[in-house]
Amino acid sequence: MKRKVFEFARPFCVELVEQEIPDAPAEHEVYIRTVHTTISSGSEKANYLGDNNVTPNPDIIPTWPRYCGYAVSGVVMAIGDKVTNVKIGDRVILGTGGGIHASINCVPDHKVVKVPDNVSLSEASMTFISVFPLSAIRKTRLEPGDSALVMGLGNLGCFAVQQLRLFGAYPVIAADPVKERRDFALSVGADYAFDPFEPDFAKKVKSVTREGKGVNVAIEVTGVGQALDTTLDCMAKMGRVALLGCTRDKNFTIDYYRKVHGNGVQLIGAHIGATPEWESGYGFKTQCDESRIILDMLSGGRISFKPFVTVHDDPHNCAEAYKRLVEDKNFPIGYQFDWEGIE
Repeated sequence: MKRKVFEFARPFCVELVEQEIPDAPAEHEVYIRTVHTTISSGSEKANYLGDNNVTPNPDIIPTWPRYCGYAVSGVVMAIGDKVTNVKIGDRVILGTGGGIHASINCVPDHKVVKVPDNVSLSEASMTFISVFPLSAIRKTRLEPGDSALVMGLGNLGCFAVQQLRLFGAYPVIAADPVKERRDFALSVGADYAFDPFEPDFAKKVKSVTREGKGVNVAIEVTGVGQALDTTLDCMAKMGRVALLGCTRDKNFTIDYYRKVHGNGVQLIGAHIGATPEWESGYGFKTQCDESRIILDMLSGGRISFKPFVTVHDDPHNCAEAYKRLVEDKNFPIGYQFDWEGIE
């Protein structure tokens, strides 16, 4: 059997190529005919650029060619002999990632989560990306009424804004140098939006918090040292900062004594890999359980991803899409590829 897949052959090079796969899935494997995939900007940009630091596991050295793209939705087309959790024809997502941009995804059965009938596969394909900020917010132990800052408004940051509002944070403050992104964040739940490069940025953030004391919770999405340093300037005493953005650059210069230690601020590692694999507990959910929670909220109308989906593209245009990912500071929040009809 053949499928079409995005192959990252070398830095700055991605092509839609044909690839052979086994004619039938293994006993605990599921074949999904892909309908939509969505670009997750941070990790996919790193792969496209050839960054070797794309995983927190130092024992894994990425090689070429590379394949990525874990935000997948589609329809089950074949199942292994021992698969019992889904059947052929089910609408599904990959609840733990592990997929790629491909016309057919071949994954273990435990990674597959069924999509409610009233949730579109377009919205559903963004589910796993939205799990990242949800998991980060849990780790901050957010309480209703806590003030919150989101630093960086790519797709992860904008999902974080929406979720913080849903979970009772007030005010929700969004920060990004791109005006269009700040405007979008306001439309999906932010109470305030500021440019982090403005003079007195931290002073402005604190001015909208209770008694000017600073934010209780911050979701740092950029992974950039300067942004984390600026975030720490905005924190209230005993505040909690979730490091959601991948901090691939090791050159951080921060006055930890005055900005972290002295104020009792907590820095929390929030990489999606730092979640339990099989069993959920208080404050820590498995990726599949988080995915089910997101799908339930979509199904129940608590949240909507429709405003996030801004581009539907043909997979044949992958080279232009990834070039834009690198060059466009206002790269679309929800950039999807439509795979129906791609054989």
